[in-house]
Amino acid sequence: MTTTPIDPPLPWADGAYSIKRHGVSLTNCDSEPVQMPGCSQAQGVVLVLRVSDLTILQVSENSAAHLGLEPAQLLGKPIATVVAAEGERRLRECLEKEPIERNPIYVFTLPARAGAAALDLSLHTVDGLAVLECEPTAHETAAAPDYYSLVKKSITRMQAAQVLADFCRIATEEVRALTGLDRVMVYRFHADFHGEVVGESKRADLDPWLGLHYPATDIPRPAREVFKQIWVRPLPDAAAPVMELVPLINPDTHRSLTMTHCALRGASVMYTEYLKNMGAAASLTLSLLVDGELWGLVVCQHTTPRQFPYQVRAACEFVAQVASLQLRAVEQRESLAYRLQLEETHNRLVGQVAQDAGLSPMTLGKPNLLDAMDATGAAIFHSERWWSLGDTPSDAQLVNLKAWLEARPEFHSATRPVFATDSLVRDYPGGAAFSMIASGVLALPLARKKGGIVLWFRPETIQTVRWGGNPHEKPTVNGPHGLRLTPRKSFELFAESVKDRALPWKSVEIEAALRLRVLIMELVVSRADQLTELNVDLTRSNEELDAFAYVASHDLKEPLRGISKYAHQLLESAASADSETRRRLEGLTRLTLRMDTLMDSLLYFSRVGRATLQFQPVDLNEAVAEALEMVGARRQEVPTSILLPQPLPTVECDRMRVREIFVNLLANALKYNDRPQREIEIGWRADATRGPVFFVRDNGIGIEPRHFDLVFKIFKRLHGRDAFGGGSGAGLTIVQKLVEQHHGRVWLESTPGVGSTFYFTLGAPLPP
Repeated sequence: MTTTPIDPPLPWADGAYSIKRHGVSLTNCDSEPVQMPGCSQAQGVVLVLRVSDLTILQVSENSAAHLGLEPAQLLGKPIATVVAAEGERRLRECLEKEPIERNPIYVFTLPARAGAAALDLSLHTVDGLAVLECEPTAHETAAAPDYYSLVKKSITRMQAAQVLADFCRIATEEVRALTGLDRVMVYRFHADFHGEVVGESKRADLDPWLGLHYPATDIPRPAREVFKQIWVRPLPDAAAPVMELVPLINPDTHRSLTMTHCALRGASVMYTEYLKNMGAAASLTLSLLVDGELWGLVVCQHTTPRQFPYQVRAACEFVAQVASLQLRAVEQRESLAYRLQLEETHNRLVGQVAQDAGLSPMTLGKPNLLDAMDATGAAIFHSERWWSLGDTPSDAQLVNLKAWLEARPEFHSATRPVFATDSLVRDYPGGAAFSMIASGVLALPLARKKGGIVLWFRPETIQTVRWGGNPHEKPTVNGPHGLRLTPRKSFELFAESVKDRALPWKSVEIEAALRLRVLIMELVVSRADQLTELNVDLTRSNEELDAFAYVASHDLKEPLRGISKYAHQLLESAASADSETRRRLEGLTRLTLRMDTLMDSLLYFSRVGRATLQFQPVDLNEAVAEALEMVGARRQEVPTSILLPQPLPTVECDRMRVREIFVNLLANALKYNDRPQREIEIGWRADATRGPVFFVRDNGIGIEPRHFDLVFKIFKRLHGRDAFGGGSGAGLTIVQKLVEQHHGRVWLESTPGVGSTFYFTLGAPLPP
């Protein structure tokens, strides 16, 4: 029983492949071995030599047209058969002294002979073989231009460019001046490898292509890999036939020749048809590399066949190398102002955070995370909660996104822990639910372990991309070797809305985010050291406070009671004493009583700060009722109206402590009120950020704004010690301490002569 393979075997599976013999089909066009085409261009001859003795091992089949000798007359013969003894000597000298491994170098020009034109010879080595390329010379034509002056001018103009758009335009103008071609374009690759024309210089009567986008399939991955290894790719005549190497398999290596660096490397039928459909008869392509990666191409086209002599290619190669070096500098120069703005804002932001106990100022303060970064939303996960700013996903969506991000390997990188995308849906399906506000995401962890995270968001940008033809068009034709893809024939504009995609993150933004992370982590480490020291000091202070409380409750109160006792006895026995003596004894009695009260308040305050709270669901209506009962005696002194407009919620708190908060606030409201009819309102309101906010409002004497902070300090009274019934001045201090123990906050609003309102928070209400 036999089985039929699903896919036919690839023609190069056995190492023998020729674009002339095998072509491309639907099964191999995306993996065609473009670096081993097995064919050369017709305008020259390729000879493959054994390095040791310079014996000819392979030759292109058109050797007779350029050398006057058929392949059979050359194979197995020494290279001197073609270049004579002197030429062979010069080739050996080049092999010994020049760096020609995968680097073609012009050696000399072979003079014209009967039936054969003069040829320029270039030599390089690859895989242990010497590859000699012979092309028609340009020396016999008119005087060559001064390429040195032209290249020098080109470099000077490119170095003066301040922004990328000007740089790309200048590059096209200078390459066109060097080559004299009809159209020169700078073609930039985007993150998904589709291309965009970002610079153009052309003949006046040609249609402009500046701004057009081209699908990634127009320059597939194998071709991009080739352009990462070479600087110049010439094709003088796209319509000319290709010439197969004879034999196809090298007899020494038993494999096809690697022709990556050959100027005469044969072109795929897909590429030549592509040029034909674009109206181009000749092309010259230069690579633009940044940090070893293919940034883009300088694409040159001509409407008629055009030779590209070695001198022209060498000048263009030098321009491409300089342009590649300048690209990074221009991009950095263009982004300098933005980078400085980001750094300044982030430094101010970190300085602001350094003065706060947490990272909340990054979203709540000024400046914040959105003041410098070009984003519409930001979020931080810190202290077990989310802090959001601008347009962001919901907390539940953020939780799921955070878990997905923390599982990605880049988040655990020791050098560059960052995730950046302009299309979140492409990697994270859950992002479809909020792509309108967060198609673009820039995220980084705030610690090496799972925990804190900061994210910036960009919305979906429904952008119309001007395509140079339909990017989805995949026409097929019957080729010499079966059904195959053919390049698009239409290059008219095709508008397509690109969904689920945001503006891409710039490298300067990613670098600034990483620097902000380092600053925050350094701040966290510094703060951890400070907290350790503070905890040691706090432990020591608590021990000292406990010792003081013991002394205050035992050692100090005992002599104080003795003083009070003797003062009373002296007062009773001094019935016949003069009025001044009795006044002094009465003052001594009052002072001992006041001192006893102050010591009791101080002792109680110290115990409040160290008490452990018992949290449970508490109906605050019941707590308020108990508090009103405890201040009932004072309510009877003056007619008092108590208002409770709406029921209070149930919250998680310590019942006794919250009741004490209300007792102190109600006592203050009753005490500091000189009106004939006192009014007190107890209520609450919802707050999306703080949770429920409770308040006690009165129509009393009020407090001046300059005293708002002073009223919460222990033993600080704004009136005389006996005014409004006297007191120790500890009530509001105790209120503040109890509220802080509930992770809340207390503040007030007041107008002198009108009344005061004290607000406080305790946390979110329990669900019904």
